Amino acid sequence: MTFPVDLLALLLRTSKLAALTGAGVSQESGLRTFRDAQNGLWAQYRPEDLASPQAFARDPKLVWDWYAWRREAVKAVRPNPGHYALVEIEKRVPYFTLITQNVDGLHRMAGSQNVLELHGNIQRVRCAECALPAETWGDDTESVPTCAACGGLLRPDVVWFGEALPRDQLEAAVEAARACQVFFSIGTSGVVQPAASLAYAARNRGAVLVEVNLDPTPLTPKADFFLQGKSGEILPELVRAVWG
Repeated sequence: MTFPVDLLALLLRTSKLAALTGAGVSQESGLRTFRDAQNGLWAQYRPEDLASPQAFARDPKLVWDWYAWRREAVKAVRPNPGHYALVEIEKRVPYFTLITQNVDGLHRMAGSQNVLELHGNIQRVRCAECALPAETWGDDTESVPTCAACGGLLRPDVVWFGEALPRDQLEAAVEAARACQVFFSIGTSGVVQPAASLAYAARNRGAVLVEVNLDPTPLTPKADFFLQGKSGEILPELVRAVWG
C-alpha cells in the first residue's frame, strides 16, 4: 500500500492524535467478537441473556460462567502488530489518546499507556452491590464469588446492555476527540453509540479523519483517508512510512 507519506508524516509528527478501536482489532489476534463467541453451549442464549443486569439478577451463575469462559479465551491470545503499532505511535507523538470499545485488555497488554476503555475490561471484577473492585476471585467455584467488603455478588467490570458507559471514560473520550487534530477510527463499524459519535465530534472541530478498516462503514464518506485492510498490516506500515 502507498501512503501519502509527506502529508501524513507532517500530520502525525506535529498533531494531537486520538484513536478509536473496535472489535476488528481484536479479531486479528484470533479473538471472536461477542456474538461470534456464542457458539456451542452458548449458542442457545440471546446476548441479553448473558450480558444485562436483568440476566445477572435472574441467573448470576450463568452470566459469571460466560465471562469466566471469555476470560479464558482472552488468555489464549496475544496482541497483534496493530496493537504494537499503536504503542509506537503513542511513543512518537506529543499527544495521543487511545479510546477502545474492546474489553479484552489487549491494548494495555501491548504497552499502551493512555487508554480509555469505554466498555470496561473483562480482566477486572467488581462488586455488583458496592462497586468496589475485587483483587482476587475464583472462576472455577460452584457459586458466584462474593465481595470481601460487603458480601455482594461479584460481576465483570464491563458495560452490559442497558447500562451507561462510565462517565469519566466517556467525558475524557469526548474531550480527546474535540481536542485532537487527527482522529483514527480503526476496526470499528462506526454505528455503536455513543462511541460512533466521537469521529464526528473530532471532524466538527476540524480534525483530519483517518479510517482503517477491512470494509467501508457509514464513516467512510466523511474520512479524509480511508486505508482499507487489516489494521495489523496497515498500522505497522504507516509507522514505518512516517518514522522509518
